[in-house]
Amino acid sequence: MTGPMTDKPLLQVHNLSVDFAVQGRRVQAVKHIAFEIGQGETVALVGESGSGKSVSALSILQLLPYPTAQHPGGSIRFDGVELLGQDQAALRRVRGNDISIIFQEPMTSLNPLHTVEKQIGEILFVHRGLTRDAARLRTLELLRQVGLDRAEERLASYTPQLSGGQRQRGMIAMALANEPKLLIADEPTTALDVTIQAQILALLKKLQRETGMSMLFITHDLGVVRKIADRVYVMTQGEVVEEGPVASVFDDPQHAYTRKLMGAVPKGAPPPVPDGAPLVLEGRDIRVWFPVKRGLLRRTVGHVKAVDGVDLDIRQGETLGLVGESGSGKTTLGLALLRLERSQGAIRFKGQDIAGQGNAGMRPLRREMQIVFQDPFSALSPRLSVAEIVGEGLSVHRLADNAAERERMICQALEEVGLDPAWRHRYPHEFSGGQRQRIAIARAMVLKPRLVVLDEPTSALDMSVQGQIVDLLRGLQERHRLAYLFISHDLRVVRAMAHRVIVLRNGKAVETGPAEAIFETPREAYTKALLKAAFDLEAVEGDVLKT
Repeated sequence: MTGPMTDKPLLQVHNLSVDFAVQGRRVQAVKHIAFEIGQGETVALVGESGSGKSVSALSILQLLPYPTAQHPGGSIRFDGVELLGQDQAALRRVRGNDISIIFQEPMTSLNPLHTVEKQIGEILFVHRGLTRDAARLRTLELLRQVGLDRAEERLASYTPQLSGGQRQRGMIAMALANEPKLLIADEPTTALDVTIQAQILALLKKLQRETGMSMLFITHDLGVVRKIADRVYVMTQGEVVEEGPVASVFDDPQHAYTRKLMGAVPKGAPPPVPDGAPLVLEGRDIRVWFPVKRGLLRRTVGHVKAVDGVDLDIRQGETLGLVGESGSGKTTLGLALLRLERSQGAIRFKGQDIAGQGNAGMRPLRREMQIVFQDPFSALSPRLSVAEIVGEGLSVHRLADNAAERERMICQALEEVGLDPAWRHRYPHEFSGGQRQRIAIARAMVLKPRLVVLDEPTSALDMSVQGQIVDLLRGLQERHRLAYLFISHDLRVVRAMAHRVIVLRNGKAVETGPAEAIFETPREAYTKALLKAAFDLEAVEGDVLKT
């Protein structure tokens, strides 16, 4: 933590309010908040999903959807200049130059039709006037700074070809391209595995020391706040309820809500697997190799071995945790097991060989094999209401006898994931990131499946909601004897969910065993490094800074 470099604040927010027009009425999302950021200082906005953190940050550069969103009052001064009420030309001079933003959901922020090089290079062309060659060199430097592996190869990659963590690192590189005075980081480490999270935090600190950059860090991860921020503002229901230096707030929280956040960590253990539980899913020598083609005739010169010879099985009522760094093959393996990605090897679901099944053969099994994706915003159609999203599977599989039964099942599913059924007529853009993820979980659970692949289902959720979702998933598993493949880089959540764990690295299983053994007595050096990063973040940051 660097602390403020001067007494003059770089950013001053005073008496700011934000209202949204929802179904003909005004909803107050932010209520008369105030905060400031000094030169070279890191300030954290902390709170649960829907507390107003991101709305407050987006207000700084007037990025909220107007006229749906309005500021009935307040002031936002950056470097002595009032930003509220500025015209678009004046805001464009500030956006991307003096103030940059790392958004929470990289898949919806990056253009899937453009390469990584083109998207970062565009910023350098527009704001700095660099030539093509100079922009390419600067882009490579940025990608290496943010820890993107094989940076030269990634220049030609498109967004869908990157893992969640790799996409987020690309977003960070874009935000840092013009060396801004203020970086707004909206959940920048949410999609990153623990080792890369430590590297990114260390990188941001290093850049801050070198350039004097200030940061507004928005997060629900209190562990990250303790490591990176100088001061913290705690928000709930659109209001700031506590503020102060990080050490003071964390060591002696005054407000009941702050104390609640401090104690919100997924706890407990999964329900025991019933004796003699039958196999639900079995995979042998699963391989997913992507061809590398070069030359005029596009000949295959090699393969990217995303998954390379993995064996696994999951029993009824059991959770198999799949852990590893971004790009290790976790999600690809999950998609292959669901027959959503082409693969080689044997796959059996409830005793039936499905490896060679086509779409027609798989269609009757789809209801029993569900997935919750990592990025809820890109997984939910913006044109459908929550009721239509959650109820779509009920209609496809004809699980409701009539409209009233369908509505009852939708409402029940929303209640189970902690959402008000009265919200079912709203649309995804009206919800926070955490609320959108709960909608995605409800869509899967409403079908009462036998197997659920959970791909980072808690990565976008704040701490207290993580605990609720973990409890919900464990309860559903015990009640319905569901089998889960739980994919995550958050080892704390995996520890609370999984009976057994597979550790993946570069597509291979480097260690497999009961969860207790993996966490207490890991055998492999790679597993030990992951655990160190998850439970001793400060030590890993020290290692990164040394290198």
